[in-house]
Amino acid sequence: MYEENFAFVWRSARRLGVSDSALEDIAQEVFLVVHRRLPAFEGKSCIKPWLFGIVLRVVRDARRSLRRKPANLGGHARATTNLDSVADACSLSPHDSVAEAEAVRMLHAFLDAMPESRRQVFILAELEQMGVADIAAAVGANVNTVYSRLRAARAEFDRAVTRARASDQWRIR
Repeated sequence: MYEENFAFVWRSARRLGVSDSALEDIAQEVFLVVHRRLPAFEGKSCIKPWLFGIVLRVVRDARRSLRRKPANLGGHARATTNLDSVADACSLSPHDSVAEAEAVRMLHAFLDAMPESRRQVFILAELEQMGVADIAAAVGANVNTVYSRLRAARAEFDRAVTRARASDQWRIR
């Protein structure tokens, strides 16, 4: 379970705004919860929506505890290392490596600014390629709500990309 799903848990927590310095603790907590609750998993759906639900609860609980004591869970200071990247860093040219790092930085900035309900749906649909029924199960919403949130998130993403392109065009001139 751990080996097959660690990367998914890590990516999901990071995309939900957990800082690099807190990711290890969050992932460990998720798998502790999985260990305790695995016998109760009914198998009605895939394991990833169930895991994502656990990641959501662990991240929310961590944020609640942060309100009581300061720590570094916020997603504003991000390192350039990235588990999202599947390409071998050695195979990229320096230009491609910088471009990829900038794209990842922009994606995380976009996700950090997005409302939580839309962020969850966008991550699962666009980045994890989950189906709407599985997303609905993961976030505890009905299918129509998921479609509505996804439509709004995609529109927001399109606007962000348009702004970024316009900004790049302005810098070139």
